[in-house]
Amino acid sequence: MTLHASHDGGSLVLSQGRLILREQLPEEAALLAEGKPGAFTWIDGVPGEGTSSAATMTVAAASAGVYRPGWGLFVIQRAEDLTALGGVGFHGAPDRGAVEIGYDLAASARGRGWATDAARALCQWALGQPDVAVVLATTEPGNRASQAVLERIGFVRVADRGELWAYELTAMPG
Repeated sequence: MTLHASHDGGSLVLSQGRLILREQLPEEAALLAEGKPGAFTWIDGVPGEGTSSAATMTVAAASAGVYRPGWGLFVIQRAEDLTALGGVGFHGAPDRGAVEIGYDLAASARGRGWATDAARALCQWALGQPDVAVVLATTEPGNRASQAVLERIGFVRVADRGELWAYELTAMPG
């Protein structure tokens, strides 16, 4: 499925099939960091804890002067009605060819493949950038749902990082 990248008011917008990933610039992320809906209609009323936490990371990166557009939080939207379902994004800009992703879905959106579709689209975009050779991800050992998302995309488990299971993706399968 083709991934489309465009810009809307300075924000990167990635769309593929049934989903839209809308980058949250630091000013927009600040609202989500406070648990407010921002400009979105959320499936469960407000962003989830993981999305708010990721928004806080984007705001902190901007405050520290290390935020790079395109390498923060994206809100996952259902294309048919623009309902916000969760967040997916990077833990920071690429470093020595590597970038780490994370994702979070509202409880009402889980179990329908949204995390897999969103993470796959974000990885596809990231691996198409000249400064990215590998996408990293970690999960807690008991988080089977997140591990299944990574496996469906094609991530391979590598050496653990402390208490976390670590995964790498160097190319998009088939």
